Order: sequence, then structure tokens, then C-alpha cells
Amino acid sequence: MEQTTYFEDYLIGSSRLTSGRTITETDFIVHAGHTGDFFPHHMDAEFMKTTPFGQRIAHGTLVFSVGVGLTASVINPVAFSYGYDRLRFIKPVFIGDTIRTRTTIAAKEDDPKRPNAGRVIERVEVLNQRDEVVLAADHIYIVERRPG
Repeated sequence: MEQTTYFEDYLIGSSRLTSGRTITETDFIVHAGHTGDFFPHHMDAEFMKTTPFGQRIAHGTLVFSVGVGLTASVINPVAFSYGYDRLRFIKPVFIGDTIRTRTTIAAKEDDPKRPNAGRVIERVEVLNQRDEVVLAADHIYIVERRPG
């Protein structure tokens, strides 16, 4: 779906919540193959039994990728991603956990490089099935100002 939302249209404090997605062992394996990260924390069940976690934990980058992917439901043709700041892996995610993502418009500011656009900072929080925040980041968008 496409929806044009100009810089002026974003309201600080507005939020949305995505649907959920259950993390599987296949996710672990595929992500390890894509990234080359085969650390035992993600791949060795016996090793992880000896740790305080007691079981394998998801790659932080897997949780980030899936969490952000869950938000990709509306295309805004006058905005693009400028990147992410303050990325934190707050709690572990395990096989069988279901995550969803809450986004909240946290701030708006002028873009010093683009007078016809502004920056919108969207707080991204990935939640587990217990509504605990497991990952947080600030997503920065460059968004065109309304013409005229």
C-alpha cells in the first residue's frame, strides 16, 4: 500500500503496533548462513545449557531485521530511511518467542542538508509475547515537506 505523508503530517507521539511473528530454529539457521555468525550462543544448544540463558538466543541482527521488516507495510513515496541510531539489544529472544514491533514518532527536526525536507525520528521497540521490550532503536527518515 502507498500513502503520501509529508513532514508536516507526522504527529509526535503517534504510534502503531504490527502483527506478530514467531521466531523459529529455521530463522536461526538461515540468518547464520546469511551473516556467517555461527557463534555457539545461537547454534550450540548444549553449550547454551551451561549459561544463564539456558538455551540458544537469537542473533540481535535477526531480531532487528525481523522487527523492522514487520513495520514495512506502507510505502511513503516522499520519505526514505536515513538510518538507525541508538540500537540496543535489551533482552534475549529465544526459539518460539513471538515478536511484534511498536513504532512511535519521537521527534521532528529540520534537515540541515535539505531545506525541502525534514527528519522524522521514529522510536522502534520490538516486543516479545510478554510485552517486554527486547530491542530498541531510533529510525531516522528524511521526509519531504509539503509543496508550496
